[in-house]
Amino acid sequence: MTVKHIDHLNLSVVNFDETADWYKRMFGFNVVETGTESGQPWGVIRSGDAMLCIYQRPDWKRYDKDELGEQGLQRIAHFAFRITDREQWDETLKREKPQLYYGGVNQYLHSTSWYVRDPNGYSIEVACWENDTPSFS
Repeated sequence: MTVKHIDHLNLSVVNFDETADWYKRMFGFNVVETGTESGQPWGVIRSGDAMLCIYQRPDWKRYDKDELGEQGLQRIAHFAFRITDREQWDETLKREKPQLYYGGVNQYLHSTSWYVRDPNGYSIEVACWENDTPSFS
């Protein structure tokens, strides 16, 4: 058996609406399913084949890696979205002006990456591969 794609990530977020709006503006995600759990909203947001399931947990503190440090935390170091339209991404960066981490634009052997954080502090790598094909040689 081989896994072709990640189906979705499930993220706890401080504010459902703020998070859904940020992912829409930055990556074109749209809310495709919603509900409530313990009186709090949850939903599935989707952009192309990528999906995130987000659950509002307003009592949780926003994750700040710089403030909390590395020890004793179970966390996602980052997750990555693969993009294919570099010009469209550059337009999004100009419009949204997110803080970029790890030096801004990171040029690897066969790809370019940018690192941003969502409103909850989750770190996201945005990867653009040459010819939209992961290559490691």
